[in-house]
Amino acid sequence: MSDDMIRSVEAAIEASEHWTETGWPVAFGPRGVEVPNMKAAEELPRNAVYRQEALNYWLQVSLAGADTAEAGRRALRALREGCLDDADDALYFCHYLEKPFEGHAGTWIPLYEAFRASRSINN
Repeated sequence: MSDDMIRSVEAAIEASEHWTETGWPVAFGPRGVEVPNMKAAEELPRNAVYRQEALNYWLQVSLAGADTAEAGRRALRALREGCLDDADDALYFCHYLEKPFEGHAGTWIPLYEAFRASRSINN
């Protein structure tokens, strides 16, 4: 597989490991208060009714980020070994895990689509 795809997977691993830090716009509570990352959620007043909602959301992002990074490392190993079906499986899993954050994270879904497109062109 191309060096470009390997670099893209490496960048996606790095990005997903930091999703809770870099964050994205997301609003909580009846007033739609923006809480763009885990740090902002942790800094909410303890009596804010949406604090637990925001903390839980960013915890889920953290867990998904860790899981996608792990699967991304499996994809990276498979790409380096030329095992494209194994890489496809691992990248599909990353794509699947990112789905709840589609439109926000923008990491694995476009990468998987690019990988699939490159495979169909090369077959």
